Amino acid sequence: MPPSPASPRTRPATGWCWSTREVTVAGVFSLPCPASEVRSERSQGRNDMTGPRKAYPSIGVCGLDCGLCPRYYTVGKSRCPGCCGPGFFNKHPSCSFITCGVKTRKLEVCGECPEFPCAKFKPPEEYQVLGSSSYPPNRKVLPNLYFIKAQGIARFVEQQKKRMRLLRGMLAKFDDGRSRSFYCRATALLDPLGLASALSEAKRKAGRAKIPPDDAKGKARVLRELLSERARRESIELK
Repeated sequence: MPPSPASPRTRPATGWCWSTREVTVAGVFSLPCPASEVRSERSQGRNDMTGPRKAYPSIGVCGLDCGLCPRYYTVGKSRCPGCCGPGFFNKHPSCSFITCGVKTRKLEVCGECPEFPCAKFKPPEEYQVLGSSSYPPNRKVLPNLYFIKAQGIARFVEQQKKRMRLLRGMLAKFDDGRSRSFYCRATALLDPLGLASALSEAKRKAGRAKIPPDDAKGKARVLRELLSERARRESIELK
């Protein structure tokens, strides 16, 4: 049985939304949780009988930030539920990481394996170059797994949820239909405190400029500029 929904002000924003009530995002915005998406995921979970389930689908067994990927926030049948999430194997073929880490070793991520890093992984410098513009960014694969190896997956998920709440805030108020991938990359790569600061400043700046609430392009332009400036300060490319 699913947990009883808490009030909108106290319920944490997670990968599961149990009603159409709004949840507070990063203490700044509210984001509706569509019940249709919940029903779809529940249905997918019941029908997904071809593979194992992970406790934390927002982090790939290989280290990818599934919870910060554009497809994780897609509405409809093309939405990805995250690594080994509800309905995952109805949409994705398995991979060598899932076969070894999840099916055989019963792990959440490779960082929990005593043999990590193994021959399945590329040299660190290759992750910084090859596919650096992918979603989610390959640049975080090894850092994510080393973090989990050192501090545990619970600590990692706690930090990741902060980034996911910030991303939901961006998508709730600043999505012009073309910036989702940019926001996903920014929330995966930039410092969370800087992200929160940029999001709050974007709200204030849009208000001072009297940008109409329905001017999605105008608001997105403000936030993208602030995130790009933050990336320059941190010497990070958002490309």
